[in-house]
Amino acid sequence: MSFALAFAALLAAPAAEPAPPAPVPRCGYRVVQSYPHDTNSFTQGLFWHGGHLYETTGQYGSSRIARLDLATGKALAETKLPADQFGEGSTRWKDQIIGVTWQRGIGHRWRIKDLKPVGDFRYAGEGWGVTMVGDSLVLSDGTPELRFFDPATMTEQKKLTVRLSNTPLPMLNELETIDGEIWANVWMTEAIVRIDPDSGAVKYIVDLDGLRDQAGGNDRDAVLNGIAWDAKAKRLFVTGKYWSKLFEIALTDCG
Repeated sequence: MSFALAFAALLAAPAAEPAPPAPVPRCGYRVVQSYPHDTNSFTQGLFWHGGHLYETTGQYGSSRIARLDLATGKALAETKLPADQFGEGSTRWKDQIIGVTWQRGIGHRWRIKDLKPVGDFRYAGEGWGVTMVGDSLVLSDGTPELRFFDPATMTEQKKLTVRLSNTPLPMLNELETIDGEIWANVWMTEAIVRIDPDSGAVKYIVDLDGLRDQAGGNDRDAVLNGIAWDAKAKRLFVTGKYWSKLFEIALTDCG
């Protein structure tokens, strides 16, 4: 689905007020560099830590958490999820990786140094993406709501409705936190939205139209998904499900 068609569908409901809301600024992109990505990886979660990418993947029987070598895309270490669990997003918290699953309501904790399991937990509803915002773990579940949890106890703290031009925005998927904003893939589109974590308002739309074609994403499920931020080097990485490439990109023309 193209960027324009997807967002037209999401905003098809009539506005509550007769006057149209102010348009949300958009950003373009340029590719800084591309790297190999495993075409068997149904990418669900992606983050950067300590010189490596960490990726969680989905699909029953092949879900895993892996530490990746950026230059080759190969797994340096990995731990598989049980075959009856569909892996989703992941994020770092202290010396742990916290990951969620799609419909089982089961979350996992792995030790980041060796990816060994250190416990699991339960939560209500679906799990799509996760990220840390301050001291809270934020979970997306495909709805317009982001849910905030205490990462130590997984006690739910609050909910935040994400709105694009005052309209609730569903299909929020993989999450990343960059300079205080929550960045979210919008499932089945070529867009990332940048969200104010206090108000839920979408501040910018990052239009990545054409990137999927560069990665050879021909399968219907081969959609944009995966955002990682190297805060030290200020590098932004994106990829997608079953893509042959992972891209370092820079934003252009924001406004």
